[in-house]
Amino acid sequence: MKVVVTGAAGYMGKHVVKELLNKGHEVYAVDLNHKEIDSRASILDVDIFSGNENVYEELKRPELCIHLAWQDGFVHNSSKHMENISKHFTFLKNLMDGGCKKIAVMGTMHEIGFWEGKIDENTPCNPLSQYGIAKNALRQSLLLLTQNSDVKIYWLRAYYILGDDRRNSSIFTKLLQAVEDGKEEFPFTSGENKYDFIDIKDLAMEIVAASTQDEITGIINVCTGNPVALKDKVEAFIKEKGLPIKLKYGAFPDRPYDSKIIYGDSTKINKILMTTGK
Repeated sequence: MKVVVTGAAGYMGKHVVKELLNKGHEVYAVDLNHKEIDSRASILDVDIFSGNENVYEELKRPELCIHLAWQDGFVHNSSKHMENISKHFTFLKNLMDGGCKKIAVMGTMHEIGFWEGKIDENTPCNPLSQYGIAKNALRQSLLLLTQNSDVKIYWLRAYYILGDDRRNSSIFTKLLQAVEDGKEEFPFTSGENKYDFIDIKDLAMEIVAASTQDEITGIINVCTGNPVALKDKVEAFIKEKGLPIKLKYGAFPDRPYDSKIIYGDSTKINKILMTTGK
């Protein structure tokens, strides 16, 4: 399949590109930075947010676009989220109008806002950050736009991502930095909150599997469906990496607006993985 990946050099993008190539797809990579993109991919120097109505032709008429590009993804209340949302919509609409019939876009658990328990495609959304608000609005507009068309939309909702930890801004990244700074203790909460953790390589595999099949569309949780206490995940990370640092439990209070347990319903992605054989 001919696939365009936007944000191809980003935290998720470089792993998605590699997974697509390993699965035998023809990959065209788009990003402002080309340094970490797999050399087997074809690089396209295209400004996807220019508003060009012929962007489908510029991108070599892809069968599928996996849209990962997003500014300030780790800065949840950046003004860029709302400033850029119309650019994302215009790009994707122009791509569809040109002839692209399969569009996969990264969603996020932050569309939901505060929620305790399992999240599925029917869980109500009340986002509490500019990032969540923008993603939620883009999802709603795309699903409305395509409800009577033959375009397939895959809204891939991610949860707590780890792995390749030098390139994200998670607690695992901060732990590595604390060790580098010579710290022996790491201030921590109770760590009792449970999240749906997924390694970036497993996430890339799920993104590719979900985007390249035709049977299941709409909102798809790319997740494990298995909530794990933050303290257990962090302690395991410290042990696995052999880090000379200890968690200082209770240094920070648990925030009242943090859910005690939040995780994705993995029914759809599990069905996809069984059907595609991963």
